[in-house]
Amino acid sequence: MAEAAVRPATEDDVAEIARIQLLTWRSGYAELLPPDVLAGLDEAAAVEQWHAAVTGPAQVFVATEGGWTVGFCVAGPAPTSESSTVDDQPPPDADVVVLVGALHVEPRWGRRGHGGRLLAAALESLAARGFRRGISWVPESDTASISFYHRAGWTADGLVRTLDAGGRPLREIRLTGPLRVDLV
Repeated sequence: MAEAAVRPATEDDVAEIARIQLLTWRSGYAELLPPDVLAGLDEAAAVEQWHAAVTGPAQVFVATEGGWTVGFCVAGPAPTSESSTVDDQPPPDADVVVLVGALHVEPRWGRRGHGGRLLAAALESLAARGFRRGISWVPESDTASISFYHRAGWTADGLVRTLDAGGRPLREIRLTGPLRVDLV
């Protein structure tokens, strides 16, 4: 295997991040999202959104192998709406909770440790800023991602939400866990 690394994303990474997101959604979520939703994903809009993320307050990291960008992770302070308890109240530790908003590795680069390195780097960076716990929303039927987070020591906390995915309900579970993970 060529040398693998994780580093903070720059504006130069935006197009690759958008490409990886669209590719992983089209392949990994083909069973979860309607075909017209996947076909309608707009690359220009994705580039614009990722430009805002990379230059905004969240932490965005990219994984590389050799000269290739192979994955990305975005995490930052969790909005209260994402970390609230079942009765829609902020948790007691709301000010130290981070949200892992996306973690994707291009399928052809999967199973090589990139996801673990990405998650560890993002969470370590946020732990250094005083954050102590993480959350992530994962499609209930995405057993690969759920298993990945379980290996990181994260568990479902009992909260479920249902999103409208192009007229089809998409159930997500919330996972939570420590910011110190050992997946590499």
